[in-house]
Amino acid sequence: MVAVTQAVVKPRVPLEKQVMMTVNGDEAVAYAVKQSLVDVVAAYPITPQTIIVEKFSEFVADGEVKTEFVPVESEHSAMSACVGAAAAGARAFTATSSQGLALMVEILYIASALRLPIVMAVVNRALSAPINIHNDHSDAYLMRDSGWIQLFAENVQEAYDTTIQAFKIAEDERVLLPVAVNLDGFFLSHTLENIYMLPDEVVHEFLGGYRKVSKVKVDYFDEEVPLALNPARPLSFGNLDLYDYYFEHKVQQVEAMKSVPEVVREVNEEWFKLTGRRYGDGILDPFEVEDADVVLVGMGSGVGTMRSVVRRLRKEGLKVGLVKLRMFRPFPFKEVVEVLKNAKVVAVMEKGVSPGSYGPLFLEVNTALYDLKSRPALVNYVYGLGGRDLVPDLVEGMIRGLFKELEKGVFEPKLRYLGVRE
Repeated sequence: MVAVTQAVVKPRVPLEKQVMMTVNGDEAVAYAVKQSLVDVVAAYPITPQTIIVEKFSEFVADGEVKTEFVPVESEHSAMSACVGAAAAGARAFTATSSQGLALMVEILYIASALRLPIVMAVVNRALSAPINIHNDHSDAYLMRDSGWIQLFAENVQEAYDTTIQAFKIAEDERVLLPVAVNLDGFFLSHTLENIYMLPDEVVHEFLGGYRKVSKVKVDYFDEEVPLALNPARPLSFGNLDLYDYYFEHKVQQVEAMKSVPEVVREVNEEWFKLTGRRYGDGILDPFEVEDADVVLVGMGSGVGTMRSVVRRLRKEGLKVGLVKLRMFRPFPFKEVVEVLKNAKVVAVMEKGVSPGSYGPLFLEVNTALYDLKSRPALVNYVYGLGGRDLVPDLVEGMIRGLFKELEKGVFEPKLRYLGVRE
């Protein structure tokens, strides 16, 4: 089902002027990249991401894009190629999953520290071992401290929309940080949906054309990207940076993250006016939380299942709500407090596990709520590891169980597993 929020005011490009296509999530991302006037795509295959770069290679072979397509020998090289391209002023993109993301981690930190607005699709897949090619969020959590903005898509339409938005967010001069667009492997990457795509020229206008934002003529360069490698204006990237300056530069990187929420909201609202689609405020998308006693918090495709159950139980009179977290990094602490402060119980739904601790999303939500004088009880549900389905009956049983615990006032254990065989 396409997640389309109709505008009160008619969008600039109404649905009848958009193009409906039946595509899977990987193809949707490839089409979004095609429309985004990307200069360089570094490509290396890994399941379930491979379709993205395969499809884009067809666009290149057919002459539909003017993109330098670089088949590399590893994911480490893919991100290295993007770093070089972005430093030279190019709009750069790549995609990966799981072990591929693990291999490129070294360069992820470099990309963000150099303030390079690279966009990467992360088709979320479990990390080995044991070997598993299906979905959970362990690979996304692997990069949570790397300095990348992390956005999560619930469905194929959102994967398409968010990929285009990511370029605008990354390249905003208040941000200049890389963006990872996360979509669940197989649940989204290989699932066909009817989605609405914009005409190419509309996306070009939305992004302001190619990544040549300054009209300053410098010697033989007609246009330039500020803070890019340019022989006419010498600049260094990745210098040796010891105790003299390293601390200050890291703080600048942290400060840049503070601008991200405002930019994400602005881009989400601009997209709404353009297409009639928005995703909450771009950061959080709450559902039935105003008077909810029990509130679920989750990310990714599982949110759709949770929402359908919440909607059904609401009709029975149960005061249950849902908060879809669209932006995991930077983590929206203030926004989470505001939306959850009146709940009695918050169930953080985690598609990943941190052995020896609680789930990463749970720790963030717990931190956000810690300073409240009166705060909801928190429980952490780990579900869906390795691609296990989150079926509606599981969610319903969990919610009904939480209401029974609420009557008793006891919530133990805090860390729980939903759908695991014992």
